[in-house]
Amino acid sequence: MTFPLLLRPRLASYTCRSCLLRLSSASRRSIASTAKNKKKPPPASVPETPARTRFAPSPTGYLHLGSLRTALFNYLLAKRTGGQFLLRIEDTDQKRTVPDAEQRLFRDLRWAGLEWDEGPEVGGPYGPYKQSERSDLYREHAQKLLDTGHAYRCFCSAERLNQLAESRHKLGMATDYDRTCYDVPQAQSDERAAKGEKYVVRLKVDSLPAYTDLIYGTFKAPPNQGRKHEHAFEDPILLKSDGLPTYHLANVVDDHHMRITHVIRGLEWMPSTPKHVALYNAFSWTPPLFAHVGLLVDEQGNKLSKRNFDTDISAFRQMEVFPETLVNFAALLGWSHGRKSDVMDMKMLIEEFKPRFTKGNTTVTFGKLQFLQRKHAALRVERGGPELQKMVNNVVRLLQDPDGPYQEWQDMHFAHTLDTYVADVIRADGENYTNANEFLYRNSFLFMPIRNPRSMTDEEGAPLTMQRFEEVTDWNKNALAWTFNKSIVDEFDSGLGLVHKDYYAYLRKALTGAEEGMRIYDLMMLLGREETLARLGVDV
Repeated sequence: MTFPLLLRPRLASYTCRSCLLRLSSASRRSIASTAKNKKKPPPASVPETPARTRFAPSPTGYLHLGSLRTALFNYLLAKRTGGQFLLRIEDTDQKRTVPDAEQRLFRDLRWAGLEWDEGPEVGGPYGPYKQSERSDLYREHAQKLLDTGHAYRCFCSAERLNQLAESRHKLGMATDYDRTCYDVPQAQSDERAAKGEKYVVRLKVDSLPAYTDLIYGTFKAPPNQGRKHEHAFEDPILLKSDGLPTYHLANVVDDHHMRITHVIRGLEWMPSTPKHVALYNAFSWTPPLFAHVGLLVDEQGNKLSKRNFDTDISAFRQMEVFPETLVNFAALLGWSHGRKSDVMDMKMLIEEFKPRFTKGNTTVTFGKLQFLQRKHAALRVERGGPELQKMVNNVVRLLQDPDGPYQEWQDMHFAHTLDTYVADVIRADGENYTNANEFLYRNSFLFMPIRNPRSMTDEEGAPLTMQRFEEVTDWNKNALAWTFNKSIVDEFDSGLGLVHKDYYAYLRKALTGAEEGMRIYDLMMLLGREETLARLGVDV
């Protein structure tokens, strides 16, 4: 069974806020235009000062491949520069919060090796690191914008706003807000708010500023031409009627107060970034540097989803994908490096990391994941220790599963314990290890007794056996090779005319039931003396 087949279970996936947005056609054209902009971004280089980066998911689902990649890029930049990687939980959407999502998020990030320097369960100087615990800070900053005239209260009901949008849409006009409440005098606005009338706080935006993206260069928001004549303005909501912030306000306030220097996030946030820069300008703050990485898509160009492999990270864990494999795989999705080999562990990724991201979306093919899994398996075998033992444990667990398909191993003759035997098999074929199930399927002949040796006869039909191997008491490759060659010489001298390949074919078929496989002496050493002789039809 291959990885793509194992990925088919449709498990709940982590849904970050960025995945909730859809790019408008105008925004898509703007991004495409920016990609061709003559003002190219500066050459990718490692910042000279320590970078402070963050990963800010919402606990409305579980961590998935795209979000892991976002977290990883931010982590690598921080570690490459000797900076800090922060984890911030954006949990203001209480209605959609999944009860165990936060703890699963912590577990999956740690499993992948992404330990955060500041954040929940760790603390830090700029906490709390959960937005639900920072509401007073957001209200305070919304009030500052009201006081400086950069924002205003909007008392329009949801019904009025819906009717406005519908009527404008029918007329082919922009469906943005008409600023009805902008002209409400400040004193009247304060009085209505004090009496408990519901309102939202909107940012006053006459024009959106351009900014320089580390990947795409200068980015300009779609022009507002025509909207003012229609009396339509974007004026994004910053504070909702329940007093909770929208993503725009909370994101900017948190990034500023947590001293974030670089923001690496998905391309779908690119059209919203000018609004965030406008907020920074309204507060007279310096914005961080932004880099927007492309979306992950399948081979048909469709955005990855839980239906086409963008599964919950726990699915990869269930497939026994190593954390170093998945991290290596995720890092290569939209990032280029200067090494000859793509096989890298976390230490190598940190050493190699520069913000050199590819423009546009990234096609995900899981053949690469299988390739990396085999490479990292070979490295685990080479290093030995606990990582190899985990592989052994997975195979042994599957062999000992009473409902599993590999029960016949109990009828084999083992020279050592099952753990030792499995470890020896993995060492012999570790470069082909992907997971326990596939490994056992590939090497099934090593885990079932083969007791029907192929008959090899001379020209008169008399069966030839390998009885001489019974005389080998010191079971090693040299002794086995000597015995093998002696048998051939004796049979050749007897006039049968048999050659090496005949005996090799006989031995392999008797020992494995197949015509191809690993080297004969390696196989005999793995099986051990008793099991080898049993397969050759010699009583033991």
